[in-house]
Amino acid sequence: MNKLVSIITPNYNSEKFISQTINSVLNQTYQNWEMIIVDDVSTDNSTKIIESYSLKDDRIILHKLQKNSGAAIARNKAISLAKGNFIAFLDSDDLWLPKKLEVQLEFMETNNYPISYSSYEIIDENGKPKNKIIECKEKLDYNRMLYSNEIGCLTAMYNSDVLGKVYMPNVRKRQDYGLWLKILKMEKYAFGIPKVLAKYRDRSLSISNNKVEMLKWNWNLYKNVEKKSYFEAFYYTLCNVINKLLK
Repeated sequence: MNKLVSIITPNYNSEKFISQTINSVLNQTYQNWEMIIVDDVSTDNSTKIIESYSLKDDRIILHKLQKNSGAAIARNKAISLAKGNFIAFLDSDDLWLPKKLEVQLEFMETNNYPISYSSYEIIDENGKPKNKIIECKEKLDYNRMLYSNEIGCLTAMYNSDVLGKVYMPNVRKRQDYGLWLKILKMEKYAFGIPKVLAKYRDRSLSISNNKVEMLKWNWNLYKNVEKKSYFEAFYYTLCNVINKLLK
């Protein structure tokens, strides 16, 4: 395997975590990657930390947005700059296990899968395990994904040689969910790797932990991005709530 993987990382005030995130990429057993970090006008020292890494390793590329625009704009800017055969996603507070890229690339290339994802572990804000594993489904199609976002963004990777560059919808939240739905309109299935390849940091104060906000953004995705009827948008939003409760 000699394919280049472009790693898409939005950054906003992640000085507490960004070094660990970058180090988890540097420690990959598969080394043909570029890490494109797009800073969304951070007000902390995270950009200085990123610059210190980029000075040592030119595979780490920092791009600064001129105004605060949200994760969708930051991720899409990184995708536009990407040169890789594959596009992977890693947020600025999450971590990859060392064999993540090696295992995932082999899985995709051996089976000719255009998009894949994996199981992942939940850790707390301080990096301690919460004894919770999110087990991935064997495969997912568009209709199943409407009921719940079953793809962890930190585990997802798609083949841009096959799909072209596919961008996220320009919504403030749930843009990753929108991307998977967009790809699954192009491809019948996304395929899961039943191995823990990443660690998701559960931050109690993050937007993704505001349940009421997430209801609103799910509704927005179904109604305004996926163009579902009011009834369908309500139905799938309700299904998302039930699925979250069952987990």
